[in-house]
Amino acid sequence: MSQPAVIIAFGGVSPEHEVSVITAMQAAAALKEKPYRLVPLYITKQGFWFTGPRLLELETYKDLKSLESEAHSCHFAIDEHGKTVLLSGKSGLFSKPETIAIKAVIVAFHGSEGENGSFQGLCEQYNLPYTGCGVTASALGMDKRLAKRICKSEGIPVVDDVWVTETDWSAGPDSIIADIEKLGYPVFVKPVHLGSSIGVMKARTREDLQEAIETAFRYDSHLIVEKAVSPLIEINCSVLGSGADAEASVCEQPLSRDELLSFEDKYLGDAGKGMASATRHIPAPVSDELTLVIRETSLRLFRLLDCSGLVRLDFLVEKESGTFYFNEINTIPGSFSFYLWDKSGSTFPGILDKMIQIAEMRHREKNGRVRSYETNLLSTKAVRGLKGLKGKG
Repeated sequence: MSQPAVIIAFGGVSPEHEVSVITAMQAAAALKEKPYRLVPLYITKQGFWFTGPRLLELETYKDLKSLESEAHSCHFAIDEHGKTVLLSGKSGLFSKPETIAIKAVIVAFHGSEGENGSFQGLCEQYNLPYTGCGVTASALGMDKRLAKRICKSEGIPVVDDVWVTETDWSAGPDSIIADIEKLGYPVFVKPVHLGSSIGVMKARTREDLQEAIETAFRYDSHLIVEKAVSPLIEINCSVLGSGADAEASVCEQPLSRDELLSFEDKYLGDAGKGMASATRHIPAPVSDELTLVIRETSLRLFRLLDCSGLVRLDFLVEKESGTFYFNEINTIPGSFSFYLWDKSGSTFPGILDKMIQIAEMRHREKNGRVRSYETNLLSTKAVRGLKGLKGKG
């Protein structure tokens, strides 16, 4: 078997598919000088798994339809020693799949199934070290409503909102609209389980609101509608570490053409640079007091939501009063927020190294605990006793 590989997992069935590809290519480029064997694990928009050296080149993704001809299908498997490996290629009469030992998995998905805890659960099931948050924190990070409810219960300020489900909307929108209008226009309509500002729209009138809700339901069956903060500045902060051993980056102020940073603002300045192409001020031009409280709140949220690895926390600030609100947490931020750590004295390869080290540490801790419980529950006598319970209520 070859040298254990660092797998970079990306793509996926998600509206943020292309953004994930950019983040993965950036990570691969940053790790080129490191003593790792880098192996891509690309999941197509249809959910097929592929690997191959050409998948580490951004040019390959200009034609997604022909990409599969330059790659090999792959999947996780358990080898004869009980270790999880990546099998690449098909088994045939004169060939067998390549077996790739795995050191760790860098999880570089954005949105939907890759970021919401499901792929993390797959790594847990296969007992693999993986970067970033665990299943619970990943799921909470992708659920804007639940994350806000937890923050509110802990006294962390959040903007007032109304939760809207597609089922309730279909049953009758009038009462929902009435609840939303109690917030006062303008409002922002957001899919609960998406990132990158996809499906987010501002509504200034009832007609705007109805259109925005119908549009957002194309992406998600659950929405939140929030009162707009105005005049608004956005402040973001990244956190890297595990548990109490975590540090906050400098803060940034991303700049937008409207009151909320759009997908275009984030990614279309230079499509090959992902979030790093967005226009921003680093450090954020806010008071030292506000910077301190946002960094401290970011660390508090990191621990509260049981995060690990690297995250980015986004805040809304009312410009005139300086009042801030937690907006959302990105458990796999675009470009891994390396531009914030550059300004905090850390290199991109350095933060990726630390993410891998944290993944391996968490994996060792997990495997150092009792993971099975020996009983004689399935002994002949016990099974006979269980059979006797059939039919008894």
